[in-house]
Amino acid sequence: MHWELFDPNEEVRITAGRLPHWFQPGRLYFITFRTDDSLPASVARLWRQRRDDWLRRQGIDPRSADWASRLASLPAWLRRQFHKTFSEEFLEDLDRGYGECLLKRPSLASIVVEGLLHFDQDRYQLSNFVVMPNHVHVLAGLLGSTDLVAQCYSWKKNMALRINRALDRRGRFWHEESFDHLVRSGEQFESLQRYIAENPSKAKVREGEYVIWQRAEGTG
Repeated sequence: MHWELFDPNEEVRITAGRLPHWFQPGRLYFITFRTDDSLPASVARLWRQRRDDWLRRQGIDPRSADWASRLASLPAWLRRQFHKTFSEEFLEDLDRGYGECLLKRPSLASIVVEGLLHFDQDRYQLSNFVVMPNHVHVLAGLLGSTDLVAQCYSWKKNMALRINRALDRRGRFWHEESFDHLVRSGEQFESLQRYIAENPSKAKVREGEYVIWQRAEGTG
């Protein structure tokens, strides 16, 4: 099927929290959201410190509201260095299996699967996803006016309610911020599909402690 990729000639909305977020409506995204205990505070603090030091070396104040826009204006080789260093490190840290790793339970992973499939073909079109013990990776193309941030919030809110009910718990289940990447080329799309498919073996997660889903060829 045809996927809409990043268009450099169209306007892009750039926002930031701890991570930069690029948004173009109707495009294909690689999205990661994680459980609230998936990174120890010390690991997250060191990651932010190293990231902030890198930004300052480029003359960017990481505390400024426009730091992500200023990052986007750097030369392409520096942006690649930033994402290779910090995005890849972030994903590798998730694979270390910190936290309770509650999503290794099939009953809880199924709640995530059902949540992702619920609005498939309505608000977005799924390509692939994997539910890992403490995080989730999704490749999805947004449809119509679906907003990326709003959709991630909707996923996490509804899944968290059901998971907390199943655990007889209250409080935050997911970390408040998600990682998202606007897919820029067919080659990158294929690379991200491989990443999702290989993530359980790379992280040494046992059979039965993860769920992989991929859209069948010819459907959509």
